[in-house]
Amino acid sequence: METLSNTTERTLDLFGMTCANCALRIEKGLSKMDGVYEVRVNFARESVFLRTSDSVSIGSLLEKVESLGYSALVHDANKQSETEKKQKEQIRNLKVRFLLSVFFSLPLFYGMVTHFQFLSFIPMPHFLMDRFVQMAIAFPVQFLIGFPFYKSAYRALRNGSANMDVLVVIGTSAAYGYSIFGKDLYFETSAVLITFILGGKWIEHFAKGKSSDGINALLKLRPETATVKSNGEWTEVPNEYLKQGDMVLVKAGERFPMDGIVSEGASFADESMLTGESMPVEKKIGDSILSGTVNGNGSLVVKATKVGNDTTLSHIIRSVEESLGTKAPIQRIADQISAYFVPIVISISLIDFFVWYFAFTPGDITSAIETSIAILVIACPCALGLATPISLLVGTGRAAKHGVLFRSAEALESVSKINWIAFDKTGTLTEGKPKVTEMIHFGLEQASQDQILKNVVRMEQTSDHPLAKAIVGYGKEKNLLPNSDLLVSTKTFPGGGIQSEQEGNYYVAGKRTFVEESGFIISKSIQESITTWSEDGSSLVFVGIRGNIEGMIVFRVEDSLRNDAKEAISSLKSMGVEPVLLTGDHPNSANKVAELVGISAVYAGLLPEEKAKIIVTFKTEKIHSAMVGDGINDAPALASADVGIAMGTGSDVAIQTADVVLVNGDIQRIVDLISIGKDTVTNIRQNFVWALGYNLLGIPIAASGLLLPWVSGAAMAFSSISVVLNALRMSRWK
Repeated sequence: METLSNTTERTLDLFGMTCANCALRIEKGLSKMDGVYEVRVNFARESVFLRTSDSVSIGSLLEKVESLGYSALVHDANKQSETEKKQKEQIRNLKVRFLLSVFFSLPLFYGMVTHFQFLSFIPMPHFLMDRFVQMAIAFPVQFLIGFPFYKSAYRALRNGSANMDVLVVIGTSAAYGYSIFGKDLYFETSAVLITFILGGKWIEHFAKGKSSDGINALLKLRPETATVKSNGEWTEVPNEYLKQGDMVLVKAGERFPMDGIVSEGASFADESMLTGESMPVEKKIGDSILSGTVNGNGSLVVKATKVGNDTTLSHIIRSVEESLGTKAPIQRIADQISAYFVPIVISISLIDFFVWYFAFTPGDITSAIETSIAILVIACPCALGLATPISLLVGTGRAAKHGVLFRSAEALESVSKINWIAFDKTGTLTEGKPKVTEMIHFGLEQASQDQILKNVVRMEQTSDHPLAKAIVGYGKEKNLLPNSDLLVSTKTFPGGGIQSEQEGNYYVAGKRTFVEESGFIISKSIQESITTWSEDGSSLVFVGIRGNIEGMIVFRVEDSLRNDAKEAISSLKSMGVEPVLLTGDHPNSANKVAELVGISAVYAGLLPEEKAKIIVTFKTEKIHSAMVGDGINDAPALASADVGIAMGTGSDVAIQTADVVLVNGDIQRIVDLISIGKDTVTNIRQNFVWALGYNLLGIPIAASGLLLPWVSGAAMAFSSISVVLNALRMSRWK
């Protein structure tokens, strides 16, 4: 007997699922295989996670999925092209089927509405009422465009279950068949119903296809090649060939292809995509390097310590993959209802047929068929299928006017329950752009101060360093930008700073240690301010001047607070939502920002995985959480939270991973977001109640023989219209 110690974890991408019952069918089918210990199908992500014995081959798993009527591919986060291609083909196929169905159904729908007396004034071409004309128009919708419904229904029944496709097939086929042999025509009922359902499925698959965009953007952070030292020479090799211990050369501006330790050189690294720290981090011999981060202004030789799927970036990708696609409770309820709804309706229809044929109208098969068809038609899940997407459409349109983009119906439901919301600091509560907030100096006379600052700005203009750009921005604010035509010669020291000579003076700018090593002494008169600034977590740039003038300037560089941050936090508190700060920044800097905006709970110095763990911890305490962020480093937390909220001014990865996007990066919109979410979820629930209540009322009436099939068809259409009108009410709400 095999033990669980000899197990392998595998993930497959699935294709062809149409509803939650399909996911359940795949789970049951794979669970019956020998050597399969655990199966978890994610319908939203269209994937299945398996824990199996080592003896179970990938081929046997793929064959089992195919025998159940679906297809699958081995999931590889590094190679998504084939999966994306199949997903796009599915979406394109649904779109084509829907548009063709609309084309054929419109004449039949036109003929149906003219039956209503209040629309009798509309001219009706006589030939459209011909049985054979309607049969010919409805045929391609029913049996060609609608053929996949037949396939899905057959597979479901063959495996001992029933999904919505079973009811769609029976109801539309009954309406089509009766129209051929019966007295009345109901071809429009079958064709229009299939058209409605295809439209809903197209929207659903399109939205699900977008869920992989965030992971693809993360994958783009991983360089395709790396420069490795081999036999004393530098050779470019594919990234997947990297091994632990390899010496890798990374030039200025390139991304690091692995985690490692600096062996040679000095530079700065932009780690904002992983840590959220907006300031570049100094890298010298012995310092650690993270994959996906960007090398600054010097070449580095790095010894690889983690490669491939073991890197920090790979862990982030896996975290996002595992967290995306959670199913909303309201949808789970709908899935549970549908699992029982279909067989119950079919059973009621069959029982009603026999009751009428043998008891109420003995031997009258026409009456028995009419009542049975009336039940199937009036119970068709058109209104139930429209309940969520139409409310989502109206709710998201209303939100878009306020600069809020919802990415799914799940997000609409989840935001209405938020009672705990975490904020990243950099780029969320702050602008994400370093800015000089204060400057002190000594040894500079007022008459020469402006010219000295112009020379400093001129020197910093030659650097691409973010702190240098902050000083140039300061010069622009003070109208101290020098003549751009006047060139200045500078010398850059990676990891230290910059030097230049201008107008008989020698300038040195950079870190404190770099300036001190250049022979400058920090005056006691400014030591106290420097200490205070450092304790606040501010970045400091020292500038020493020697020559005709002897002196020093110290710039305090900070990430400015957003103008709307304090007001937004106050509004959220008044709504009963508790704000928390999660950041990778220095604790001093984090505490200062938290104090300014009014946040009492602060978690600082966090890695991306640690942010996500804190979110998960609060979720286990039954706290409904939200995460607001803008960077790649926020992706795991955004995916782990019940609701991920991304700033539209942030990274593509954050935007694609999040459930909600604030288009203009205005965190005041979070208050609107919660309000709109509550309104929309209420509307969705009203639609579900109406759709199910309609069936509960309509089925008994149809079973009693009081509704002819065409009246049931009209009632079915009216139920859908009612759901749409209920959703449209939201567009008028303030």
